[in-house]
Amino acid sequence: MKRFALIGAAGYIAPRHLKAIKDTGNELEVAMDINDSVGIMDSHFPNAEFFTEFEDFAAYVEDQALKGKKLDYVSICTPNYLHAPQMKFALKHGIDVICEKPLVLSSDEIDTLHQYEEKYGSKVNSILQLRLHPSIIALKEKVENSPEDKVFDVELTYMTSRGKWYLKSWKGFDHKSGGVATNIGVHFYDMLHYIFGDVLGNEVHYRDEKTSAGYLEFKKARVKWFLSIDENNLPENAVQGEKKTYRSIDIEGEQLEFSGGFTDLHTKSYQRILDGKGYGLEDNRTAITTVEKIRKQPIVNNPNNFHPLVNKLFK
Repeated sequence: MKRFALIGAAGYIAPRHLKAIKDTGNELEVAMDINDSVGIMDSHFPNAEFFTEFEDFAAYVEDQALKGKKLDYVSICTPNYLHAPQMKFALKHGIDVICEKPLVLSSDEIDTLHQYEEKYGSKVNSILQLRLHPSIIALKEKVENSPEDKVFDVELTYMTSRGKWYLKSWKGFDHKSGGVATNIGVHFYDMLHYIFGDVLGNEVHYRDEKTSAGYLEFKKARVKWFLSIDENNLPENAVQGEKKTYRSIDIEGEQLEFSGGFTDLHTKSYQRILDGKGYGLEDNRTAITTVEKIRKQPIVNNPNNFHPLVNKLFK
């Protein structure tokens, strides 16, 4: 049984980590979040310690280590800009990390974390659960078995409407979230790289605080992509429910269907990590470099590579 800490226990994704820790037969010793709406913990680890100040959390972790009760893992589910410093804290204390995506906001931070791993002997593991999804695995096999010169034409469209709160939260500030492409898209870029190989080209055709669109060329694919949190961009057939959403990955006229199958992917990710097969720093580099360029590089006007929805933005 491994001993875990969880930072970001009140967040949206935290319940999946709590479930994964429990389902893999391990124990949550302590959790931390600046918000105290963490009643979900009672369903999994009601006896875990809990702190709302990072300093108190850090002191507890250090005191327990002095008593011979050092943690094995720190799981991180906090806002994107906090990932790197919190990973450094864990690594400095000889504790392995399990971190949500995006792992970091820049490739330089990956280089720095490598130095921490080497100096302190601890390891960073990341949650890249789409790589474990059956539909993604099947598509990867199809691409690998295609003719060597085959290049697939792909359209990625993902829209998830968000209210006015979004831009006033940490998610609305590029230096904290990485912007729309990073915050809602980084797992798609990792998935595309995982399936279609190295990135050969990266264009950005549109970018504002709510929407980003562009073109990526991979070894085995040409991808026109469009990401948005603006409900004005939603098609009429967007899902009606808790919030309006639309997701489509079209591969030469065929839809990649992966709406289901997510229930246990965090648990599978944890089991791989516990088995020594986790995705580490370098597994994240291509996706992080991709979104970093999308955030910083100049907009280009190349209608030949436009996603079909881009023209609508200029009307």
